[in-house]
Amino acid sequence: MNQVSSQITIQLLLLLAVAHAQGPLQNGTWNVSVWAAGATGEEESSSWTQAQVWTAGVFVGRVITDELGKNRWRGHLEYGSNLAVFVTSRPEVILGGGFEPIVLRWNFSRSEHLVPYIELAGGGLITASNLPPGNTSNFNFTTRGGGGVHIFTRPRRSWDIGVRYLHISNANLGDENPQFNGLQITVGYHWFK
Repeated sequence: MNQVSSQITIQLLLLLAVAHAQGPLQNGTWNVSVWAAGATGEEESSSWTQAQVWTAGVFVGRVITDELGKNRWRGHLEYGSNLAVFVTSRPEVILGGGFEPIVLRWNFSRSEHLVPYIELAGGGLITASNLPPGNTSNFNFTTRGGGGVHIFTRPRRSWDIGVRYLHISNANLGDENPQFNGLQITVGYHWFK
């Protein structure tokens, strides 16, 4: 999985480098999207295939700044929130739901067709049973960071692909505080208004 994730990251960085010109996202633009993601990582060992996490959800965001920055860092700050459903498929099936009230995304002003971004997000996750199993907690905190690229197929519509680092832990709410650390790959479809 490490080699595949390295290749995806390199391809996303190349997409960032080839895009040029003013982007389609402006201050006040609303962003509503549906997305799905898969993550693979470790809970208790150093194996990146120990646990798998699947999520899908709805994102609502708004571009909150005029264009800022210079040269390749020029872009717009977007603030948003995610509402998601959650399933682990390994080491055992656990269902849940999550809310990320803080999603900060920097959309680079490069192209009308390719808009790269980086983001940081944090929130909470409630599961039907303790995650990971054992004397832990059914409430966990989530943090993630990464980037991706919007691929505009129409003037106000885009697909996006992204790669993120995902961390899940209960911050010592249970007797134990195991954690999930993994690589998450996302795909989404966006409507901008």
